[in-house]
Amino acid sequence: MTLLRAFMSAAVVLMVMAWLPAQLQSQGGKVDVEFSEWSTVTPNAHPHDPAFGIDGRSLWYTGQRADVLGRVDMTTGDVREFPLPGRHGPHGLVSDRDGHIWYTAQAAGLIGKLDSKTGRVTEYKMPNPAARDPHTPIFDRNGMLWFTVQGGNFIGRLDPKSGAVALKEAPAGSRPYGIVTLSNGTPVFDLSGTNKIGAIDPATMEITEYTVTEGARPRRIAVDRNDVVWYTDYPRGYLGRVDLKTKQVQEFPSPGGRSSMPYGMTTTADGAIWYSESGVRPNTLVRFDPATRAFQTWNIPNGGGVVRHMVTAPNGELLLAYSGVNKVGRVRIRKM
Repeated sequence: MTLLRAFMSAAVVLMVMAWLPAQLQSQGGKVDVEFSEWSTVTPNAHPHDPAFGIDGRSLWYTGQRADVLGRVDMTTGDVREFPLPGRHGPHGLVSDRDGHIWYTAQAAGLIGKLDSKTGRVTEYKMPNPAARDPHTPIFDRNGMLWFTVQGGNFIGRLDPKSGAVALKEAPAGSRPYGIVTLSNGTPVFDLSGTNKIGAIDPATMEITEYTVTEGARPRRIAVDRNDVVWYTDYPRGYLGRVDLKTKQVQEFPSPGGRSSMPYGMTTTADGAIWYSESGVRPNTLVRFDPATRAFQTWNIPNGGGVVRHMVTAPNGELLLAYSGVNKVGRVRIRKM
């Protein structure tokens, strides 16, 4: 158990409006974007991943170097941080249906659960010490928590009711990284040490691999409304897609070029793909329209400092963590 340590900080809000030329219209017409940002309470917290709270107003983040979880009230701008017990090195996080925050404690080799009301932390240790660095968590539609283990090379499943953890070893050297779920509940993940995407059967935990372009190294992953999987090819500077039904693969050069290092990504309900180019200074926020194959790009006002992950809130807003500049942000998207 830990005691809640609450901090308040003044939110730094920056809004940038960007209007697109007619030739870059999306499926639904022109869009404009508005950036808002807030500073972490602890200096050099290195916010790694963001998550959306079920209260509809909270942006949660992992303070990886400060061993805290943070919560921003996006309505009032209040920021609070919750200390974790010992060196946890929190990496990824996700909210459950009750509003509690589950996170991967990469430095401690466990999954943690933060009671968002009391600040109490419950730890779930790995049954195999080789699963030393849990990476990204996600809930499936049945409430099971799935997670990747990058260096240890596993896919994990945690039953929140019993606390039982099951592990499935991934192919040698594949380094599972980002993870999402398809509409049928199947977890899909990128095998960042290879040019493959993996899917795991929720019942049998058998892994199926899908090969993409030779030399590709998918970093983050997203799934669209048609269950097509998209990935950012970090070392080659591409946005990629793979249809798991047909196994068809397509690639699109990122606007920033081969050294753009595409990283954190998500999708929105209109079918658009959003991601950040971490090799561009300042980092960019990129929108790709699959229907027109048009890219739209905005500079991130604070520079970004590497956007390692982003998520889409139920209301369609994007939540981002700016790891190198110790800020978290929200992007509002409006169509004209």
